[in-house]
Parts: sequence; C-alpha cells; structure tokens
Amino acid sequence: MASINQCIASLTRLSLSASTRPVNATIPRFLAPSIIQTRWKSGGTVAMQKREREKEKLKKKRKQQRFKEYKYATPSKEEQYSLCDAMRYLRAAEVGRPPSSVTYELSLKIRTPKNSPVLRSRLRLPYPIKNDTRIAVICKEGSGAMHDARTGGAVAFGEESLFEMIKTNPNKLPFNRLICHIESEPALKKAGLGRILGPKGLMPSLKTNTITKSVKSLMHEMVGAENYRERIGAIRMPIGNIQFTPKMLSENVKTLVTAIKENVSNMEDRVKKDLIEVVLTSTNGPGFSLNGGFNATDEKVQPSHLSTAM
Repeated sequence: MASINQCIASLTRLSLSASTRPVNATIPRFLAPSIIQTRWKSGGTVAMQKREREKEKLKKKRKQQRFKEYKYATPSKEEQYSLCDAMRYLRAAEVGRPPSSVTYELSLKIRTPKNSPVLRSRLRLPYPIKNDTRIAVICKEGSGAMHDARTGGAVAFGEESLFEMIKTNPNKLPFNRLICHIESEPALKKAGLGRILGPKGLMPSLKTNTITKSVKSLMHEMVGAENYRERIGAIRMPIGNIQFTPKMLSENVKTLVTAIKENVSNMEDRVKKDLIEVVLTSTNGPGFSLNGGFNATDEKVQPSHLSTAM
C-alpha cells in the first residue's frame, strides 16, 4: 500500500504535465486599426528625394504648357467666303435697320502665347468711318506747337488753362482725342490727371504715340484714324459703314491686314505671332471667314449690285 508521500508526489507530476499554455486573445476588428502600428514610407536617400522633386517640377511645367496659347486661336472649320459674298449676306441680315447705325467689323485671329506683348497701334484707313474727331493739344502758351494746334483745328490747346478745364468739367470734355507736345510732358505729369483721363482712354503716353514733337503731323494722322489693340488673341476693329461699296471695304481690309502683318514681323525678335484667320461681321449679323477673294461665287451678283443703298 502506497504511503502518503508517494501519493502527493504522483499528483504533483500530473499537475505539471497537464499545465496549459496561455492562449492569445483575439482582437475585435473594430479595435485593430487603433492597436496595429502604421508603417510609414521611408524618405529614401537624397538622390531619390531629388528625383521626386524633379518629377513634380516636370508635371507643373507640362500643365503650364497645355494652356500656353489661347484655346480658340485656331482657324474655324466653317466654309470661307469671298468679300462680295460676305457683304451680300451681311447686307441681307441688316435689312430694315438704319444704315447710319450699322457698320462692318473685322476680327483678326492671332496665334500668340499668353502674357506676351500685345499688338497695338493707330491706323489711318483710306476710307475713314468716323469724321467726328475732336482733338485737344497740351502745349506751352505762345509756342509754335500752339500755333500749329490752332491752325490745325484743335478744339482746345494750352497747358494750365486746359488742365483747369479738365479738372473742372471731367464729364463734359469738348474733345475725344488728346495729344501732348514733348516739351509739355513734365507739366502733364505734374498736373496729376491720370485718374481723370486714364479711365477715358485719353491720357497721352509714348506707348499710344500721343506724345509728339510735331503737333501738325500727328493731328493730320489722327483725323480719321482708328486705334487697334490685341485682346485675348484677337484684334477687332470697325472697318466700314454698311453703305460702303465693295471696293471701299476691300481697300480698308487690305490696309488693316497689311498693317497687322508688318506689326507682327516687327515683333519677331521678342515673340512669335501668326495671323491665322480674318472674319468679317456687322453690327447685328453673323461672322464670315474670308478666303482672300473679291468677286462673288454667283456670276449674276456683281460688285455694282452691292454699291446701291439698302
């Protein structure tokens, strides 16, 4: 019969052999993200970081090049017309309207980079549209420039007297063009008329060729002249009255297109521009892309038919 000590020893061995190992507790899924540590992407070497920066710069450059030119600065895919055909359809669109209030307008599309120098100048057409040019001249009292302004038909001239008139009646100026003699430029700057004349487009400056040494020649040039300026890749300018004959309108169109091409060629060293399309329209009519021809496609329609009153 086993003793008490032997029984205790056997029980001890059983308890040691049957000992259970602890089991890992399962973690609920909704608690896992807060417990599991997130592995962060390493920064890499200096060379790798440099390549990443170069890739980002290349992406930005490509995005800028996408919109480098104006989207609509492309030739239209519509049919092109001769000058007489375009005039025929535009005159039909303006039937019933007062002829004195209807004008032809020419739109020239130009392929040009954004934020580039714009085309701007003044042009004297062979057949002017407006004859209501009223010129004022800023010049010294009693000078030769003042004599030229008086004989040339200027509506106002002088320095202090003209400055006082502009400041007193800024909304009722008797002139629509203002030029300045080069000797009176310091007085013009000192007068501080930029806030009054600037919004009206009357402030003389070298950019607009309204500061001159010869008042007489500039006044002769401005009578019947039109200013044009490139805006968002296009130049729009009135080119004739609806009562103009095809020959008169053709001369005006040729003069404007030639002047624009010369202006473009003079800017080749600074920026590349291309004249891609010429569109003729009227005050209330649609636009017709011109193909450079003159005669109508219909032989029955002669230029003399488009020279009569509407």
